Amino acid sequence: MDSIQKKDIRALSREELRSFFLERGDQAYRGDQIYEWLWKKGAHSFEDMTNLSKEIRAMLEEQYVINHIEVDHMQRSKDGTIKNAVRLHDGLTVESVLIPTSKRTTACVSSQVGCSLDCKFCATSRLKRMRNLNPDEIYDQVVAIDRQSRLYHNRPLSNIVFMGMGEPLMNYKNVLKAIDKITGDEGLGMSPKRITVSTSGVPKMIRKMADEGVKFKLAVSLHSAIEDIRTSIMPFNATFTLTDLRESLEYWYAKTKSRITYEYVVWEGINDQQKDVDALVKFCRFAPAKVNLIEYNPIDDGDFKQAGDAAIDMYVQALEAEGITVTVRRSRGKDIDAACGQLANKS
Repeated sequence: MDSIQKKDIRALSREELRSFFLERGDQAYRGDQIYEWLWKKGAHSFEDMTNLSKEIRAMLEEQYVINHIEVDHMQRSKDGTIKNAVRLHDGLTVESVLIPTSKRTTACVSSQVGCSLDCKFCATSRLKRMRNLNPDEIYDQVVAIDRQSRLYHNRPLSNIVFMGMGEPLMNYKNVLKAIDKITGDEGLGMSPKRITVSTSGVPKMIRKMADEGVKFKLAVSLHSAIEDIRTSIMPFNATFTLTDLRESLEYWYAKTKSRITYEYVVWEGINDQQKDVDALVKFCRFAPAKVNLIEYNPIDDGDFKQAGDAAIDMYVQALEAEGITVTVRRSRGKDIDAACGQLANKS
């Protein structure tokens, strides 16, 4: 049977695997064994499943495939950051990043090949969206980065952010299925509180997450709380307006009581005036919030320039005066184009 015709075995649930063996006249627990190999142990081939007989492994090889990722190219930054060019089973590529600090190691993972949105300051948005990633392809990125964290930093992965290539809420079902595997006892068993899903703002899907009672954290890539300015740098804002976004976030907080994080870059001549600060403060007031002021990472053009320290200080002072938590984030991995907004498959 040609590999193109074979079904990816990781598309089967535990119960489907158990039923498969029962229908063959075998024991259902064989399905449990395979499921553990696939998700808890991260097996990439049936030959790795050493507690199965050679006959069963050969049968699985004949009927199924494991469409695992491969880290095609790895770059290491002088600050310890690692960027991976991840080759998918169909030859397409995405990028993922391991971000180490003194206290934690964070995996920044991708959810789409390219991106569905059109943020002008982001390198990924210049790539055509080819397709959504499958749950196992997202899961595999996390497993690969966990192994790198243990190898190069002598500790397991501690956090995950969906801030790589793509808009996670435009691949909602697959992202949530991947998180279920990452957090489940049958997978990696990581606490959902250590996972942050970052969105540019898709109101309908934010409401859906709230209704489904997700336990992970929410971050919003905001960058301006003034409608026309945000639309000028994030054109999709004309469809998903700040008004709609604000209402969906109010709904999110009413349902979850979970603090909202806003990711915010301050650019010279775009959002570095007092009116911009005032608008952000007003936008944040409705619910407990944290603002991450992120250093801008150039993407080979001169349209956007990092604002000076005075503008940053203006934001910090205004937010703190209102009791809003604010952090100034310095980017890591800039020397290998691994920083926020720079993922563009240059490798």
